[in-house]
Amino acid sequence: MLNKLEIIAGYDKKGIKESVESVVFERGQIYTIVGKTGSGKTLLMEDIECLNDGEGITKRTILIDGEKPGDSFYVGYRSRLIAHLSQNMNYILDMPVLEFLNLRNQLHTSKEFNVNPIKTLETANLLSGEEIQPQQLLTKLSGGQSRALMITDVALNSSAPVILIDEVENAGIDRIKAMSLLIKHEKIVLVATHDPLLALYGNKRIVLSNGGMSKIIERSSEEEAILEQLIAVNDKMEKMRLQIRNGESLKGVNDLVL
Repeated sequence: MLNKLEIIAGYDKKGIKESVESVVFERGQIYTIVGKTGSGKTLLMEDIECLNDGEGITKRTILIDGEKPGDSFYVGYRSRLIAHLSQNMNYILDMPVLEFLNLRNQLHTSKEFNVNPIKTLETANLLSGEEIQPQQLLTKLSGGQSRALMITDVALNSSAPVILIDEVENAGIDRIKAMSLLIKHEKIVLVATHDPLLALYGNKRIVLSNGGMSKIIERSSEEEAILEQLIAVNDKMEKMRLQIRNGESLKGVNDLVL
């Protein structure tokens, strides 16, 4: 079982050695990846996903429990190690949601696929702004519904210990509930984000600049206090968002704003 993942520094876009020599990720923790557009966030995720072995553009090396994966690891286990959810992913199978979940459970005998499909659907609806119906076609799900179902799926049904998520703030889901769900199931979660709420939700922030890891910021006690305020604001925003979606006027809105 994987307990920790480590990135050994490579080089930035200018061929300069990264300032951060290494960074270790442990299960049950959330880490955020921040930086300007084009700073290298996606490339860092790609290095992790392919278990980069010191080659490629960045020359970074990924270690599993302190060791470099052998050839047999790449062939047999990599696909079960990492789940990657991007903002551009959508379902392409034209099948009702519940039928799809039941069918997939039938096709897999592994213990990792032992969650009742109804529970998966119910949990996904806790994250989604709009309820997913059992007979709704996968191809007709909204972006938020798709992302809610995907995140729930990897949290409940997948043995993959590492979850990579790209800009979940644009997915139209309850971000806090999504992160809490993944933490609860002892995943190593890395989130690339521009959102202050998600950025501070991570125990550590990896700052990317010019294609390289420039520094690691551990969440301070002051930032924890700010995070609590941002969560409170987010809760109130969610209430107003629900009112608007339901066609209601924002009565008492002054009481909702901090």
